[in-house]
Amino acid sequence: MSIQWFPGHMHLTRQAIRDRMKAGIDVVVELLDARCPGSSSNPLLHQLTKHKPALKLLNKQDLADPVRTAEWLAHFNAQPHTRAQGLEAKRFSAKNLLAACRELAPTRTSAVKPLRLLICGIPNVGKSTLINALMGGRRATKTGDEPGVTKVEQKLMLGHDCLIYDTPGMLWPKIAAPECGWNLAASGAVGRNALDEELVALELIERLQAGYPEALQARYALAAPPEANAEERLALLAKKRGAVLAGGRPNLQKAAEILIHEFRQGLLGRITLETPEQFAAWSAAALAPAEEEDEAQPGQEAD
Repeated sequence: MSIQWFPGHMHLTRQAIRDRMKAGIDVVVELLDARCPGSSSNPLLHQLTKHKPALKLLNKQDLADPVRTAEWLAHFNAQPHTRAQGLEAKRFSAKNLLAACRELAPTRTSAVKPLRLLICGIPNVGKSTLINALMGGRRATKTGDEPGVTKVEQKLMLGHDCLIYDTPGMLWPKIAAPECGWNLAASGAVGRNALDEELVALELIERLQAGYPEALQARYALAAPPEANAEERLALLAKKRGAVLAGGRPNLQKAAEILIHEFRQGLLGRITLETPEQFAAWSAAALAPAEEEDEAQPGQEAD
């Protein structure tokens, strides 16, 4: 099973971004989830924005591993025409953010030539919270803890020389790397109707055991042997939290909901589900079959 979610309003968002780029944008401000920066970076957005200068904001950095956040910031800052900053959308410096944008578009400095920012990102990554903070705490947009709260583009004026265009959260039609889909589901970017919480929880346990083996033990004190698999650990978590069915059977669905919720709330510690190297490997593996198919000559089979 792979995670895919591209509801109808995302088609409209894609067209709105295409139209906005034709009308003129100076800097694309892309919010990423600091817990999965590569997985939450939208390849469709990169295609639509045509290599415009970009400011990448790793939001929810207070929930992410600070060492891995530093690695991701270095990764993005090494890219051309790109700046990257860590961010907590409820506590940040609007001055620093705008300064970074102006460095990327130094000629847009007046009311006659206002700085035009397109703010975008995946669903539930914190765009509305960021914009409300930029507007001085005024509730300019709706916020919520479910993906898909914003449905239409909004235009806002910040001061006399900065225009902000806020777009609804958008994924892309096909998430090629399965690992990226699981990370997006765990982080809350995918609607509940498009995922199986139990499967997401099992994948999350695998990630935690690989990168943060102490996290599950510290939070749940599971009496699990080192060789225990993800399903066995989820069953122990269920019993630990009293999630049991008739006959004492573990309620894996309830346990999965508990684990995912507590991960999203940061109750398992500061965790980042991927490194730049892991993301590059997943992406390369996902692209390989398509490249082999393209290289196959008519009448021949790809290896």
